Amino acid sequence: MEYQYPIDYHWSTEEIVDVITFFEALERAYEKGIEREEVMKTYRRFKEIVPSKAEEKTICGQFEEMSGYSTFQTIKKAKEALAGDIIKMK
Repeated sequence: MEYQYPIDYHWSTEEIVDVITFFEALERAYEKGIEREEVMKTYRRFKEIVPSKAEEKTICGQFEEMSGYSTFQTIKKAKEALAGDIIKMK
């Protein structure tokens, strides 16, 4: 897919890389499946960078609009899953 990730240019290079890693984890959940722990690890790091619920909603909404992949649904499924489970979205 061709789209740009929603990033804040006030973030450091490391933070930008970590946010992109989170979005790539979401893509893998939809495209082939990903371990629950990987999704949650990247989400926890994302929340360190974007602690505000409002900002998270805005950024994730932009990502969903561009990609069609729901951050909310993916994280919800990962939180409900057991350790070792593979998260595969439809």
